[in-house]
Amino acid sequence: MHLQFGKGLNVLATTARQPITVAKIPVASWSFAIRIWLATVLALFISFWLQLESPTTAALTVGVLAEPTRGQALDKAGFRLLATVVGVAASIAITGFFSQTRDLVLAAFAVWLGICVFAAKLLDGYQAYAAVLSGYTVALIATQQIDNPQRVFEFGMARGAAITVGILSMAVVNSLMFAPDRQPRLLVQLTAIHRRVREYAGARSRGEPGKLTFLTLLRETVGLRSEISSLASESSSGSARSAAARSAAVALVAELQAVRTKSDSTGEASSWAARELQRRDEVVREDLSALRSARWPLRSWRAPLYRSWRTAAQSGVRAAVWLAVASTFYIWAGWPAASTSLSFVALIAALGATTPNPRGFTVLALVAAPITTVLTGVLEFVILDGADAFPLLAIGLGPVVVGSALLITSKNPLWSGLGRANLSFSMLMLAPSNPQTYNPQAFLFTSVFIIAGAALLLAAQTLIPPVSDDKRRMRLVAEARSELQEPGSSNREAPEEAIFRHASQIEQFLAAGGAQDSRALAEMLSCFDQSAMLRLCSAELMQFADGPLASLADEARTAIVKRDVASLRAIAPRFRDQAPRKDSAEADIAARLLLTSNILEQGSSVVCPRKAA
Repeated sequence: MHLQFGKGLNVLATTARQPITVAKIPVASWSFAIRIWLATVLALFISFWLQLESPTTAALTVGVLAEPTRGQALDKAGFRLLATVVGVAASIAITGFFSQTRDLVLAAFAVWLGICVFAAKLLDGYQAYAAVLSGYTVALIATQQIDNPQRVFEFGMARGAAITVGILSMAVVNSLMFAPDRQPRLLVQLTAIHRRVREYAGARSRGEPGKLTFLTLLRETVGLRSEISSLASESSSGSARSAAARSAAVALVAELQAVRTKSDSTGEASSWAARELQRRDEVVREDLSALRSARWPLRSWRAPLYRSWRTAAQSGVRAAVWLAVASTFYIWAGWPAASTSLSFVALIAALGATTPNPRGFTVLALVAAPITTVLTGVLEFVILDGADAFPLLAIGLGPVVVGSALLITSKNPLWSGLGRANLSFSMLMLAPSNPQTYNPQAFLFTSVFIIAGAALLLAAQTLIPPVSDDKRRMRLVAEARSELQEPGSSNREAPEEAIFRHASQIEQFLAAGGAQDSRALAEMLSCFDQSAMLRLCSAELMQFADGPLASLADEARTAIVKRDVASLRAIAPRFRDQAPRKDSAEADIAARLLLTSNILEQGSSVVCPRKAA
């Protein structure tokens, strides 16, 4: 009887953990899809009521803001508004300077898109999206009004009004339908990562190999960086929660580094490494507690992103060339209404820059465009079939919008990407208006030009490929090696922030297929270990700058700058001799210096073959 009762509890616990589903789809996904549909309908209704010139843009804005939580949607909305203002200003400037020469307008636009892609490659998350939006907004405004430059300002204002309507519609629906916040789930994720870091520390203390576990935990922690900023817009305490979550993520990466340090330490350095790991663990606990209670953390750390300026510059140049090739082709072909297709080329090239694989994104768009054409054609000419009543339009949009939104919630990146593409493309092809127009010829031309734009961009990317994963990996390794060999280190960021920045560099290396390049990965990890210890030692030595051990601290800093292993090992005992007890600051810095010398010596033998970057 007790056994059966225990089994019953296990069944109840398992049931509680499983999400409630409808047609094998979680209720949360259905709620998200219905919110997107209602927001789309509301945006179109308000746009028709206000007689806005661009109601399609309002519906497209809802599709763009299709994010699972309220804070993420608001955060992205803010960046979308800001980027639209920048894009409209750039459109006015470009058409104002080159209004008499069509070719120069297209050339200036290509350069502007390249600049925006360059900026996007130096950012991540919604900031990168805002950068590329500033680029392709010029395509949606200036190039489509290339024969009527005097209407650029008017068209830009109409687009801004429609975007505002879309944002307000999304905000109202999310509030009325109690869209979830990101903070509870983020707290669960950070807490789970902390628990796994502790388990990883235990496994390493038992001598178990843990490189794969370390890389997985590092990627998951660094990957939360772009989502943490959305907490600031969720509530009045959002700024404090965002700071606490950001500090917790930085502290988790520092704790991961401390686990690696402890596993590499021996002798007298081992006890210090154990205390350091315990201290790091306590810092994570404090930050998670601050996040849980919505208060500011004891220390507010930034989570800096590693930026590869050369890779960003090459990506920007390639994007500009792709658009220039497409523009040249359209000018040579002399196609009428080619501005729509050129705008689509800019749109895909820009959004592809925010993904790890731009050409793969173009292929996805090329696959999604014909599918969306068929679905939108069925909706417009079979389901609606000339209907001009708004309720019928709202009902007809239901299956397309809800189905696309359900695909967005899929854990499969391919299905999720197709859902997001279909949600936007369907609105672009349907082009809802008041009254709704049913022109098969216009629909056919729009569809053909959109598909042709994706195909032309893919051809340009085949002719001039994006920066390859191999080149990105080798460049990241070369940059890590070069930064480590620099004689001085920056004091503008705390050691923990620098450790996080190097962790984001490893994350980018892994995103470029670095897990398969064992020698390069070994050097990246070695550079990570060496850089972390060098910075931690330099920061610790600052406490001796004005005391009786100031001259000895200066010698140690000089040895760190020169990467002089022998000097570090000679200086460590001199600090230890001045230690009043085993856990004093002098004993700690002696252990750090000794461990740093060991890590530097080990790192000198881990060098992958140099390749042209």
